[in-house]
Amino acid sequence: MSAPRDQHFLIDRRAVERIAGFADVSGRRVLEIGPGEGILTRALLDRGANVVAVEIDPALVEELDLAFADAIDEGRLRIVSGDARKVDIPPFDIVVANLPYSASSKITFRLLDIGFETAILMYQKEFAQRMIARPGTPAVGRLSVMVQTYASVKPLLELSPSAFRPQPQVRSWVVRVTPHEPPYPIADKRVYADVVRVLFSHRRKTVRKGLRSGKEFFPLDVIERAIAALPDDLLQRRPENLTLCEFALVANTLAGC
Repeated sequence: MSAPRDQHFLIDRRAVERIAGFADVSGRRVLEIGPGEGILTRALLDRGANVVAVEIDPALVEELDLAFADAIDEGRLRIVSGDARKVDIPPFDIVVANLPYSASSKITFRLLDIGFETAILMYQKEFAQRMIARPGTPAVGRLSVMVQTYASVKPLLELSPSAFRPQPQVRSWVVRVTPHEPPYPIADKRVYADVVRVLFSHRRKTVRKGLRSGKEFFPLDVIERAIAALPDDLLQRRPENLTLCEFALVANTLAGC
Protein backbone atom coordinates (compact mmCIF):
# COMPACT_ATOMS: atom_id res chain seq x y z
CA MET A 1 0.00 0.00 0.00
CA SER A 2 1.07 3.58 -0.56
CA ALA A 3 2.34 5.60 2.41
CA PRO A 4 -0.12 8.31 3.48
CA ARG A 5 0.80 11.70 4.91
CA ASP A 6 2.06 11.66 8.52
CA GLN A 7 1.31 7.94 8.98
CA HIS A 8 3.56 5.27 10.42
CA PHE A 9 2.10 1.84 9.76
CA LEU A 10 1.98 -0.42 12.81
CA ILE A 11 3.52 -3.75 11.78
CA ASP A 12 4.13 -5.48 15.13
CA ARG A 13 1.37 -8.09 15.20
CA ARG A 14 1.76 -8.87 18.89
CA ALA A 15 1.31 -5.19 19.67
CA VAL A 16 -1.75 -5.07 17.41
CA GLU A 17 -3.36 -7.97 19.26
CA ARG A 18 -2.69 -6.33 22.63
CA ILE A 19 -4.10 -2.99 21.50
CA ALA A 20 -7.23 -4.56 20.05
CA GLY A 21 -7.72 -6.47 23.31
CA PHE A 22 -7.47 -3.51 25.71
CA ALA A 23 -11.21 -2.86 25.34
CA ASP A 24 -14.13 -5.26 24.97
CA VAL A 25 -15.20 -4.38 21.43
CA SER A 26 -17.44 -7.36 20.65
CA GLY A 27 -20.73 -6.08 19.27
CA ARG A 28 -19.72 -2.45 19.90
CA ARG A 29 -19.46 0.50 17.53
CA VAL A 30 -15.73 1.19 17.30
CA LEU A 31 -14.16 4.25 15.70
CA GLU A 32 -10.70 3.78 14.20
CA ILE A 33 -8.83 6.86 12.97
CA GLY A 34 -6.05 6.37 10.45
CA PRO A 35 -6.46 2.65 9.65
CA GLY A 36 -3.56 2.78 7.20
CA GLU A 37 -2.99 -0.71 5.88
CA GLY A 38 -5.80 -2.13 8.02
CA ILE A 39 -3.83 -4.38 10.38
CA LEU A 40 -5.65 -3.05 13.45
CA THR A 41 -8.93 -2.91 11.53
CA ARG A 42 -8.65 -6.64 10.90
CA ALA A 43 -7.95 -7.38 14.57
CA LEU A 44 -10.98 -5.35 15.67
CA LEU A 45 -13.25 -7.09 13.16
CA ASP A 46 -11.95 -10.48 14.29
CA ARG A 47 -13.07 -9.53 17.83
CA GLY A 48 -16.59 -8.84 16.66
CA ALA A 49 -16.45 -5.05 16.49
CA ASN A 50 -18.57 -2.97 14.13
CA VAL A 51 -15.94 -0.57 12.83
CA VAL A 52 -16.06 2.91 11.36
CA ALA A 53 -12.60 3.68 9.97
CA VAL A 54 -11.73 7.29 9.03
CA GLU A 55 -8.88 7.57 6.54
CA ILE A 56 -7.55 10.82 5.06
CA ASP A 57 -5.59 9.31 2.17
CA PRO A 58 -7.83 8.61 -0.89
CA ALA A 59 -5.47 5.97 -2.27
CA LEU A 60 -5.59 4.05 1.00
CA VAL A 61 -9.38 4.35 1.08
CA GLU A 62 -9.54 2.61 -2.31
CA GLU A 63 -7.23 -0.17 -1.18
CA LEU A 64 -9.10 -0.65 2.11
CA ASP A 65 -12.39 -0.86 0.19
CA LEU A 66 -10.92 -3.73 -1.83
CA ALA A 67 -9.18 -5.50 1.07
CA PHE A 68 -12.27 -5.41 3.29
CA ALA A 69 -15.02 -5.74 0.68
CA ASP A 70 -16.68 -8.65 2.51
CA ALA A 71 -16.83 -6.87 5.86
CA ILE A 72 -18.19 -3.75 4.16
CA ASP A 73 -20.87 -5.76 2.34
CA GLU A 74 -21.83 -7.44 5.63
CA GLY A 75 -22.23 -4.05 7.32
CA ARG A 76 -19.45 -4.72 9.85
CA LEU A 77 -17.14 -2.03 8.46
CA ARG A 78 -17.64 1.44 7.07
CA ILE A 79 -14.76 3.40 5.56
CA VAL A 80 -15.11 7.17 5.82
CA SER A 81 -12.85 9.18 3.52
CA GLY A 82 -11.76 12.45 5.08
CA ASP A 83 -9.90 14.34 7.78
CA ALA A 84 -10.87 13.14 11.26
CA ARG A 85 -10.45 16.68 12.56
CA LYS A 86 -13.50 17.86 10.63
CA VAL A 87 -15.29 15.11 8.68
CA ASP A 88 -18.73 13.97 9.86
CA ILE A 89 -18.28 10.86 12.00
CA PRO A 90 -21.10 8.33 12.47
CA PRO A 91 -22.10 7.42 16.07
CA PHE A 92 -19.61 5.28 17.99
CA ASP A 93 -19.07 3.90 21.51
CA ILE A 94 -15.35 3.14 21.69
CA VAL A 95 -12.28 4.54 19.95
CA VAL A 96 -9.24 2.42 19.07
CA ALA A 97 -6.70 4.26 16.96
CA ASN A 98 -3.09 4.93 16.05
CA LEU A 99 -3.43 8.70 15.70
CA PRO A 100 -1.29 10.71 13.26
CA TYR A 101 1.22 12.55 15.44
CA SER A 102 0.74 16.00 13.90
CA ALA A 103 -3.04 15.93 14.41
CA SER A 104 -3.10 14.26 17.84
CA SER A 105 -4.10 17.36 19.79
CA LYS A 106 -6.97 18.49 17.56
CA ILE A 107 -8.35 14.96 17.19
CA THR A 108 -8.16 14.35 20.93
CA PHE A 109 -10.04 17.58 21.71
CA ARG A 110 -12.66 16.73 19.09
CA LEU A 111 -13.20 13.23 20.48
CA LEU A 112 -13.63 14.60 23.99
CA ASP A 113 -16.14 17.11 22.66
CA ILE A 114 -18.13 14.40 20.84
CA GLY A 115 -17.99 11.97 23.76
CA PHE A 116 -17.27 8.23 24.02
CA GLU A 117 -17.20 5.42 26.60
CA THR A 118 -13.49 4.66 26.44
CA ALA A 119 -10.64 5.16 24.00
CA ILE A 120 -7.45 3.21 23.35
CA LEU A 121 -5.20 5.70 21.63
CA MET A 122 -1.60 5.68 20.45
CA TYR A 123 0.46 8.85 20.71
CA GLN A 124 4.03 10.02 20.53
CA LYS A 125 5.44 9.26 23.98
CA GLU A 126 6.24 12.89 24.81
CA PHE A 127 2.71 13.94 23.81
CA ALA A 128 1.15 11.31 26.07
CA GLN A 129 3.41 12.38 28.93
CA ARG A 130 2.10 15.93 28.55
CA MET A 131 -1.43 14.59 28.80
CA ILE A 132 -0.74 13.27 32.31
CA ALA A 133 1.65 16.02 33.47
CA ARG A 134 0.90 17.38 36.95
CA PRO A 135 0.81 21.05 38.02
CA GLY A 136 4.24 22.48 38.70
CA THR A 137 6.07 20.14 36.31
CA PRO A 138 7.79 21.33 33.10
CA ALA A 139 5.53 19.28 30.80
CA VAL A 140 2.23 20.72 32.04
CA GLY A 141 0.35 22.85 29.51
CA ARG A 142 -2.97 23.47 27.81
CA LEU A 143 -3.19 19.82 26.73
CA SER A 144 -2.65 18.58 30.29
CA VAL A 145 -5.31 20.84 31.78
CA MET A 146 -7.97 20.31 29.13
CA VAL A 147 -7.57 16.53 28.98
CA GLN A 148 -7.44 16.06 32.75
CA THR A 149 -10.50 18.27 33.20
CA TYR A 150 -12.64 15.94 31.13
CA ALA A 151 -10.92 12.53 31.25
CA SER A 152 -8.49 10.24 33.01
CA VAL A 153 -5.49 8.87 31.11
CA LYS A 154 -3.74 5.59 31.90
CA PRO A 155 -0.58 4.42 30.05
CA LEU A 156 -0.93 0.83 28.82
CA LEU A 157 1.93 0.04 26.46
CA GLU A 158 5.16 1.55 25.12
CA LEU A 159 6.29 0.80 21.58
CA SER A 160 9.71 1.28 20.01
CA PRO A 161 10.19 2.72 16.50
CA SER A 162 10.78 -0.80 15.16
CA ALA A 163 7.07 -1.56 15.63
CA PHE A 164 6.30 0.74 12.67
CA ARG A 165 7.05 1.21 8.98
CA PRO A 166 8.51 3.68 8.26
CA GLN A 167 10.12 3.95 11.66
CA PRO A 168 9.39 7.20 13.52
CA GLN A 169 12.13 9.05 15.35
CA VAL A 170 10.29 8.71 18.67
CA ARG A 171 8.83 6.05 20.94
CA SER A 172 5.06 5.68 21.22
CA TRP A 173 2.63 5.16 24.08
CA VAL A 174 -0.74 3.47 23.99
CA VAL A 175 -3.07 4.93 26.62
CA ARG A 176 -6.61 4.44 27.84
CA VAL A 177 -8.67 7.64 27.92
CA THR A 178 -11.82 7.49 30.04
CA PRO A 179 -14.13 10.54 30.04
CA HIS A 180 -15.49 11.89 33.31
CA GLU A 181 -17.31 14.96 34.53
CA PRO A 182 -15.07 17.92 35.45
CA PRO A 183 -13.84 17.57 39.05
CA TYR A 184 -14.97 21.15 39.77
CA PRO A 185 -18.05 23.04 38.52
CA ILE A 186 -17.48 24.92 35.26
CA ALA A 187 -20.01 27.65 34.55
CA ASP A 188 -19.17 27.97 30.84
CA LYS A 189 -17.04 25.40 29.01
CA ARG A 190 -16.12 27.85 26.24
CA VAL A 191 -14.91 30.45 28.72
CA TYR A 192 -12.94 27.74 30.54
CA ALA A 193 -11.26 26.61 27.29
CA ASP A 194 -10.45 30.21 26.36
CA VAL A 195 -8.95 30.92 29.80
CA VAL A 196 -6.68 27.88 29.54
CA ARG A 197 -5.68 28.84 25.99
CA VAL A 198 -4.94 32.47 26.92
CA LEU A 199 -2.91 31.68 30.03
CA PHE A 200 -0.75 29.04 28.37
CA SER A 201 -0.24 31.28 25.35
CA HIS A 202 1.56 33.55 27.84
CA ARG A 203 2.89 30.86 30.14
CA ARG A 204 5.93 32.85 31.28
CA LYS A 205 3.67 35.62 32.54
CA THR A 206 1.78 35.69 35.82
CA VAL A 207 -1.93 34.92 35.72
CA ARG A 208 -2.67 38.63 36.16
CA LYS A 209 -0.56 39.64 33.16
CA GLY A 210 -1.72 36.64 31.15
CA LEU A 211 -5.37 37.58 31.57
CA ARG A 212 -4.63 41.15 30.51
CA SER A 213 -3.09 39.71 27.34
CA GLY A 214 -6.39 38.00 26.48
CA LYS A 215 -8.28 41.00 25.12
CA GLU A 216 -9.07 39.09 21.91
CA PHE A 217 -11.14 36.67 23.99
CA PHE A 218 -12.57 38.84 26.78
CA PRO A 219 -13.50 42.55 27.05
CA LEU A 220 -10.96 44.52 29.06
CA ASP A 221 -13.53 45.64 31.63
CA VAL A 222 -14.53 41.99 32.24
CA ILE A 223 -10.87 41.04 32.69
CA GLU A 224 -10.27 43.86 35.17
CA ARG A 225 -13.36 42.97 37.22
CA ALA A 226 -12.24 39.35 37.37
CA ILE A 227 -8.72 40.36 38.44
CA ALA A 228 -10.19 42.50 41.21
CA ALA A 229 -12.25 39.54 42.45
CA LEU A 230 -9.55 36.83 42.31
CA PRO A 231 -7.09 36.07 45.15
CA ASP A 232 -3.81 37.96 44.84
CA ASP A 233 -1.80 34.79 45.54
CA LEU A 234 -3.36 33.10 42.51
CA LEU A 235 -2.81 36.13 40.27
CA GLN A 236 0.91 36.23 41.11
CA ARG A 237 1.56 32.65 39.99
CA ARG A 238 2.20 31.28 36.51
CA PRO A 239 -0.38 29.04 34.81
CA GLU A 240 1.79 25.92 35.06
CA ASN A 241 1.42 26.11 38.85
CA LEU A 242 -2.38 26.33 38.94
CA THR A 243 -4.57 23.38 39.87
CA LEU A 244 -7.67 22.37 37.93
CA CYS A 245 -9.73 23.91 40.72
CA GLU A 246 -7.95 27.23 40.27
CA PHE A 247 -8.42 27.23 36.50
CA ALA A 248 -12.13 26.67 37.14
CA LEU A 249 -12.14 29.54 39.65
CA VAL A 250 -10.59 31.93 37.11
CA ALA A 251 -13.00 30.86 34.35
CA ASN A 252 -16.08 30.98 36.59
CA THR A 253 -15.09 34.43 37.82
CA LEU A 254 -14.75 35.69 34.25
CA ALA A 255 -18.04 34.04 33.23
CA GLY A 256 -19.83 35.79 36.11
CA CYS A 257 -18.48 39.27 35.40
